[in-house]
Amino acid sequence: MSVQEQPVVIHCAGVSKRYRLGEAGGATLSEDLGAWLARLRGKPDPRIPIGKEVDSQVAGRDFWALRDVGFEVHRGETLGIIGRNGAGKSTLLKLLSRITLPTEGEIRMRGRMSSLLEVGTGFNPELTGRENIFLNGTILGMRKAEIDRKLDEIIAFSGVRHHIDSPVKRYSSGMKVRLGFSVAAHLEPEILVIDEVLAVGDAEFQRKCLGKMKDVAHHGRTILFVSHNMTAIASLCSRVIWLHDGRVRMDGPTSDVVRAYLGTYASHSNERRWVVGQDAPGNDLVRLTGVSIEPDATTDGEELLDVNTSFKIRIHYHNSGITDDDMNVTIQLYNAEDIMVFTSGWRQFGPHTGRVASGAGSVWCAIPAQLLNTGNHRIVVNFFRNGKMMFQVEETIGFEVHEGERTGSWYGRLQGVVRPRLQWGTN
Repeated sequence: MSVQEQPVVIHCAGVSKRYRLGEAGGATLSEDLGAWLARLRGKPDPRIPIGKEVDSQVAGRDFWALRDVGFEVHRGETLGIIGRNGAGKSTLLKLLSRITLPTEGEIRMRGRMSSLLEVGTGFNPELTGRENIFLNGTILGMRKAEIDRKLDEIIAFSGVRHHIDSPVKRYSSGMKVRLGFSVAAHLEPEILVIDEVLAVGDAEFQRKCLGKMKDVAHHGRTILFVSHNMTAIASLCSRVIWLHDGRVRMDGPTSDVVRAYLGTYASHSNERRWVVGQDAPGNDLVRLTGVSIEPDATTDGEELLDVNTSFKIRIHYHNSGITDDDMNVTIQLYNAEDIMVFTSGWRQFGPHTGRVASGAGSVWCAIPAQLLNTGNHRIVVNFFRNGKMMFQVEETIGFEVHEGERTGSWYGRLQGVVRPRLQWGTN
């Protein structure tokens, strides 16, 4: 029986979630009463943090985190949810996990759910890791005997065996994530909901998590997985929902949705410019004013890039407040599958010292011929100071590397992130 023939376990119809900007809700009745008395006396709302003002232009406005979202998920389906920051992904998962209620619409679910939405969700910081395992299992409706049967497996998978009897408040964020995921995945929920928390773990633990989620899916359980890692999405999910500005922009097979989503990340042009004082990203010290591709050769008068063409990636900036040599510019190059091809920095591989000139300036990175593979690529630009990132710009430019002249018997696309021309010989 195919997944689509399985019964529906999640049904969402017309789901919307509205927030009132500029209003702070109280956690208790006494806090709401205190806020009401403060308004009567003409005093500021005691629920708003000191030094934080409410913008009168947005106070009282409605902000719709989700609008008219509808979909169904079948038993045993692995559904990915993607979208940029602020698209409504986490809000949707909180609605599905019953952490908050929708303003409009209907959500129906069948089966026991386990959610891992934030670091340490559901943990009591005063209890030990072992005690929190039993607490989470009880919340899921499991008997003590069931938890006992899984206890050793949960502890071993989490990798926190030596700290399992210490209070969770002493755990690092990574330890909380590892234990939280291990509990959520091993207590046999019918529906497993996971937000982008795996980014906290190291690479080895991420591989273990993906393997465990595949194992859970193979046993007929349903998974909802939110991630910015398109490689993980493609590896795990057969179907993806793309959220944009709180609405479902696309729902379909993983490869189709991911390709369309990544295609919006960059303008496929050899140059993009921003204007200081208008739209240039950055801060008061320095702003990004342009990213451009400069081929070292032209093809029939056109600046087309093929695998045999070397080129430069030039980063233009405007320096308003940096008077020393403590600024670094780095680039990250991603391919069409959203896999990072490489990262490189001006200070790491260029001049290590040298004062940053005031006003307009640029740095460039030379990309040799016969390095990149064919297909679409996009550039992410980062500015660093004092060893810390000042800002990152993901939406810069994208470009396509075309096939050049080939020899041999194979003329299809060569596999791999890169396709360097390596020296071969015979003895």
